[in-house]
Amino acid sequence: MGAFEYTALDSAGKERTGILEGDTPRHIRQLLRERQLLPVSVSEVAQKEASRQRSFSFARRVSPADLSLFTRQLATLVRAGLPLEESLLAVSQQTEKPRMQSIILGVRAKVMEGHTLADGLTEFPRVFPEIYRATVSAGEQAGHLDHVLERLATYTESREEIRQKILAALLYPIVLTVMCFVIVSALLVFVVPKVVSVFEASKAQLPLMTRILIGTSGFLRVYGIYLVILAIVALVLLQRWLRDPDARRRFHRFQLRLPLAGKLVRGFNTARFTRTFSILSASSVPVLEAMRIAGEVVTNLPMRDAVLEAAARVREGAAIGRSLSASKLFPPMTVHLISSGESSGELDSMLEQAAVSQERELDGILAAMMGLLGPLLIVFMGLFVMGIVFAMLLPIFKLNDLIGQ
Repeated sequence: MGAFEYTALDSAGKERTGILEGDTPRHIRQLLRERQLLPVSVSEVAQKEASRQRSFSFARRVSPADLSLFTRQLATLVRAGLPLEESLLAVSQQTEKPRMQSIILGVRAKVMEGHTLADGLTEFPRVFPEIYRATVSAGEQAGHLDHVLERLATYTESREEIRQKILAALLYPIVLTVMCFVIVSALLVFVVPKVVSVFEASKAQLPLMTRILIGTSGFLRVYGIYLVILAIVALVLLQRWLRDPDARRRFHRFQLRLPLAGKLVRGFNTARFTRTFSILSASSVPVLEAMRIAGEVVTNLPMRDAVLEAAARVREGAAIGRSLSASKLFPPMTVHLISSGESSGELDSMLEQAAVSQERELDGILAAMMGLLGPLLIVFMGLFVMGIVFAMLLPIFKLNDLIGQ
């Protein structure tokens, strides 16, 4: 039995869509006819999701919030003693998003065929990442699926929280910068020419600041559109250049050298790595497999390479902390906590503590950045606008001299 999405017409000719469970598409069409509906299209959920992932689609992706809610609800029902297929059915009935409902029913169909939950999740790799599937598989093998699902829900919630904090920290400076650029450009292109045209008829020598302002305004009016096109072309070329792994690796290495951005990148990726490594290790995933999967969530390529090299050293018998410290890309505190966890036999808790420490430090950096960049941008914008206004008013202050000449 599988889950199928259908489109059908009722007796009034109105289109109806939904999800039904059945053995084959023919079975689904028969069920629709019994409901006095005319089948238009019937497609299996797993096949439709796979085709959607292979092709470009405007369909909204499953958000981390939806994934964590699904995980939390499933963990609660499994802990309450409900069979897995009944728990999946109950969660699918609770969700209000059709795509999420179809995915859950697709997973349930695989479970009802005798497959494990991890096998069902494998049908939807874009929705359930490798860490999710590996952790569920380890939980099923150990017989602690409910506890593992609880950890996964906490993990997805913490990742979404970090992402939201970074977006919130960057949003204010970005919006302020864009507004500053728009306001200054509007002043130079539209306001300045009308004001200074009063003085252009005069043969008198205008102040240097005013002449610079007039020249800048004229340049933007003539070449402004070309500058915008040039900026767009540069961004497109940069994006295409970054598709090359070697080029992206050089760019990421350059990011790590930057004073503030490098610390942010290092802290963000270290927090993701330690948090992922912690939940995999606590879920009884083998250490080497856990390191490999945790390395995949690291977005900075040099740091990801460092994790893979460390995993190779661990495979040869080296300690995890010493292997990670060889690259000198991970914070010393993180390496120290991991080494302490290895020596004390409490690697899971030390990884969790390292993740919390990095997230706390990241919060402090983001808070400081928000507190500093906002006022600096406001002061910069104020000085720029004041310079424009002063350049326009300077000829008025010297109006008597201009008239006398």
